[in-house]
Formats: sequence, structure tokens, C-alpha cells
Amino acid sequence: MLKSFFWSKKWFLWAWGGLLILLLSLYAQVYMSVLFNEWYGKFYDMLGEVKKYTVDDFWGSLAWFTKIALIYIILATITGWFTRLYAFRWRKAITFDYIPRWRNVKEEIEGSSQRIQEDAYRFARIIESLGLQVAKAVMTLVAFLPILWGLSNGIAINIVGWVVPVIGTAPGNLVWLAIATSIGGMVISWFVGIKLPGLEYNNQKVEAAFRKELVLGEDNKTLYAVPETLLKLFTGLEYNYHRLFLHYGYFDAWVNTYDQLMIILPYIVAGPALFSGTIILGALVQISNAFSKVHGSFSLFIQNWTTITELRSIWKRLHEFERNLDKHQV
Repeated sequence: MLKSFFWSKKWFLWAWGGLLILLLSLYAQVYMSVLFNEWYGKFYDMLGEVKKYTVDDFWGSLAWFTKIALIYIILATITGWFTRLYAFRWRKAITFDYIPRWRNVKEEIEGSSQRIQEDAYRFARIIESLGLQVAKAVMTLVAFLPILWGLSNGIAINIVGWVVPVIGTAPGNLVWLAIATSIGGMVISWFVGIKLPGLEYNNQKVEAAFRKELVLGEDNKTLYAVPETLLKLFTGLEYNYHRLFLHYGYFDAWVNTYDQLMIILPYIVAGPALFSGTIILGALVQISNAFSKVHGSFSLFIQNWTTITELRSIWKRLHEFERNLDKHQV
């Protein structure tokens, strides 16, 4: 899966050169996120103290935002296009690594067509997407941790007068809060979604059986794809999907609750400082933005839990397929 692309002379330039281009693009996007954060602070300070500024300052600030936003949009669009192209090249490398090995097996492997045609692409697409998100998360942390640490000065983490123990008044307390809530959320997500990978794997097995029967029926509808057989296979498919939907249902309920809490948490923590005069409006908005960037980077795996579940299922299937390829070689 990885060797066919990253350890191949044929694909060396695409694999490593393309990866470098994507990483440089991510670095530029993170840098612009820092510029956006600085703009938030200055813009909302201006709105909070309008007597110190003119309407020309207001329009000038919006013009600066527009310049950054246009560059960001163009860069993000080009990066999205190149990312899809990169994932397809990876799929091509995996596919044509599997095909000659598959043609030489002495015993047919169950679900081979799905592994080669569908799973190879899904694996490349998900790994590439998650890998870039992890790289961007690391860059974001490097850029925003010092910002959030500095914004923590003078902020006491208290909720309705109750100061949070240990980190409540500690230096960089907003950073520690982001770390604590992310780790806590990840642990809870692990337990809430613990059954999802196994259910995804079982679901793909019954999907493969149903699809195989339909494919065989294209050549011989007398022996294959008879209504009774299809109904039996689809009933099993329906049962698996209903179980999967149920488990995804309560997992989604947890994730949606967690997301909404994290939106309001910076305001719960830093809002009282606005009313006491410790900070002004621009600083509060900047804290909210910086906290969301840091927390979002730490909680990357929570936000992509269903995708990671799908990847674990695909990895298991492809790993099993590769073992069978090696086992049944002529």
C-alpha cells in the first residue's frame, strides 16, 4: 500500500515531490490563518472603541482582510485540485502493483475486484487527506500555541466564580485547557465509538457478497442473482446497516454535543475578563479564534473519527488481501 508509491522509482517524483508541494501549501495557509487572527484582534478592538478610529480605518481594515482572503481562496482551491490528483496517482500505483500479483494466484481470492478497484482508491484518498490534516495541525500548533499562551496572561479560568483547580490560574492556562478538553474528548470518543471499526468491516463483507452475486448474474441469470438469493443477501446487508446506523447515531450525538461546547467554552472562560476590564473585545475574539485553532488541532482525531473508522476497516481488508496474494502465488 505504501511501498508501491513511496518506495517505487517510477513514482518517486510524484510521491515525494507532490508531498513537498502540499506541505508548502499547508504552511502558507497556516501563515495566513495567523494573519487572520491578528486581523480579528485589531478589527474588533476598532469596533469596540469606534471614537478612536475613522470610517476610513474601517474600510482599510476590510480591504486588508479581502486581500488575505482572496490569496487564501486561490491557494486552497489549487491545493484541493492537486490533492485529488495526488490521491489518484497513489491509487494508480497501488492498483498496478496488485494486478500482476493477483493474476498469478493459484486460488481465487474473495473480494479481489473490490480490493483492487475500490479499496485501493479509498485507502489512498483517506491516508492522503488525514496525513495532510495531521501536518497542518502540527503547523497550526507551532504557530498558535505561543499566541494562545500570550493571550492567557491575566485570564483566570473560572465558571460562575469557581476557579478550575490546577490550571485555573497557571501560566498558559488556556493552552492547558485546550489540551485537557481534547484528550478528554478523545478518550470518551474511543469508548463511544469502540464498536464502529468491526461493524464497518463486517458491513463491507456482506456488501462484497451482494455485489459479487449481481456481477455473476450479469453473465448467467439462471444460476445467479435469483430473487430469493438476492433477498437473503440484502436482508443481511440491511441488518448490518441498521446496526451501523444505530452506533453512528449515538456517536454523532456525542460529537455534536462536544463541538457545540467547544465553541462556547472560550467565551465562558474569558468572557468575565471582558466585563472586569482585564481585556477588550478584540482580545476576546482573538482568544476564541486562537483557542479554536489549538483545540481543533489537538482534537483532529475526534473530528475525523468516522473517517478513521473507515480507514481501519479498509486497512484490515487490504492487509488481508495482500496476505492472501502472497499465500496463493503460483
